[in-house]
Amino acid sequence: MATAHLACIDGVVLPAAEAVIPATDEGLLRGDGVFEVLRLYEGRPFALADHLARLERSAANMRLPLDVDAIHTDVAELLTAAGTGPEHGCLRIVVTRGGRRLLLTESLPDNPPEIRLGSVTYAPTRILDGVKSLSYGANMLATRIAREQGFGEALLVTPHGRVLEAPTSTLFWVRDGALETTPLEDHVLASITRARVIELTGARERACTLEDLKRADEAFLASTTREVQPVVAVDDAELAVGPVTRDAAARLHARIRAELAA
Repeated sequence: MATAHLACIDGVVLPAAEAVIPATDEGLLRGDGVFEVLRLYEGRPFALADHLARLERSAANMRLPLDVDAIHTDVAELLTAAGTGPEHGCLRIVVTRGGRRLLLTESLPDNPPEIRLGSVTYAPTRILDGVKSLSYGANMLATRIAREQGFGEALLVTPHGRVLEAPTSTLFWVRDGALETTPLEDHVLASITRARVIELTGARERACTLEDLKRADEAFLASTTREVQPVVAVDDAELAVGPVTRDAAARLHARIRAELAA
């Protein structure tokens, strides 16, 4: 069992390919549920407490019952069974409206060392502010649209031209030597990695237009699975990988290792 993706569904550990939920579950039918994805380092979850706290907030905002103690137990049992290995690079936690707790180990995405972003017009659903819900269809479509145009990932931009984030990661940029990121008031996700980067670097929240971003000195994405990933293009504008990006990457990685060792 330690050589394939594993799942834990309602407390039972089994191969991921054998995990099932009823077809009538509204988590499937309507995207009505919440989730978290954690990075695993040698089988150890990073920032588990932070992720579970956000899962609780998401569930509360969705009026979704959540048994956090049961999820803690599920995590421990699943990771003990999984062990280490590239097929266990991430842990996904899903709670559905039908009352299912589904945990999966997954391989770490094959992220390239640098990324090119293509802008896609996007209007956030404000009622889902603060919710990491299963309703991720718009985000995934944005990525597909960007890739159809030859880019590696989408950059979500409002109809009025304000930069938001990428579909599954936070955007940071450097302007006049200062590191900046979109304010939460613009309806972006309160990312756990985002918070770490802000704490470590002193990055400030500031609104940014697409045209301003194209004139930035540097930019990078930050997320659980990417850590820090330099952005080398936004649409037709080329960007350099500079010292602020490299410093943020080193600081974040060191912080992750320190927290895991604590």
